[in-house]
Formats: sequence, C-alpha cells, structure tokens
Amino acid sequence: LRTTPLRAWEFLTAQILSRLLISLGVAAAVLVLAVGLLDVVMRGSALALALLYLCAAACFSALGLLVATRLRSEELTDGLLNLFSWPMLLLSGVWFSMEGTSEPAQWLSELLPLTHLVDASRRVMVDGAGTLEVLPEAGLLLALAAVLLGAAAWLFRWE
Repeated sequence: LRTTPLRAWEFLTAQILSRLLISLGVAAAVLVLAVGLLDVVMRGSALALALLYLCAAACFSALGLLVATRLRSEELTDGLLNLFSWPMLLLSGVWFSMEGTSEPAQWLSELLPLTHLVDASRRVMVDGAGTLEVLPEAGLLLALAAVLLGAAAWLFRWE
C-alpha cells in the first residue's frame, strides 16, 4: 500500500465509493423484497430514499474508516464501532420513539447521524416526503461524511 501513487484521502474516498455501491444495492434489494413480499407501502419518493441512504452510507463508512485508520487490531476496531453504534441505535428512534425520554437524551439523540436518517426515512416512507423535504438531512449526513473522511485522511498512516 505504501507504494501506491494515491494520497490518503483518494485511497479512503475510493474505499467509501466501493462500499456505497454495495450498500445501495443491498438497500434496494431489501426495499424491493419488503414491498414485494411484505406489502410495505412507501408513500414518498424512491429517489429521496436512495439519496438518504447514499448519504448515510457515506457517513457511516467514513466513521468506520476513521476508527480503522489508527487501529491495528480488527477486534479492537469492531469493538469501538460497536461502542459507537449501539448507543446510536438506542437513541436514534430505530427501536422506540424518543418523545417520552429525558431532555438530555433527546438532545444527545439530535447529535447522532442515525437519528436524522431514521427521521427523514420515516417522513419519506410514511408521510410521503420527496427529495426537497429531506435535503437538509441528506446535506447534514454528507457534510458529516466529509468531515469524518477528512479526519480519517489526516490520521491515516500507510503502515
């Protein structure tokens, strides 16, 4: 890897782009199966949902690369990513609504990228939101992906 002519940010961007293709394909397959087999109704724009998932996949891939850039052990990397993802799942509204929770929990929830993905995805699928209505969340996820990718490139070492 040290002999590659790529700079760190180019290498990491290529890693993210390859994962985006896989993530979008898997998300599309899940949606097609859910609609076809489970009669899930999506009231909003499929383009809006694809945009959200693309931005979220970039964000979460960049987070994974940021963690992985400095660690040498796959086990430690997996553990740290679980340390980030489980609280995010708990506080994002994936499993239950945050409405009845404490003020600090709701505030913390708003800082998590998964919260914005879940809220915007629900607006698309349940409320019929289109692409323009979810652009703020998509932009936020994309901006966070850029920040995380920049931090990963800055911390990246070829060894």
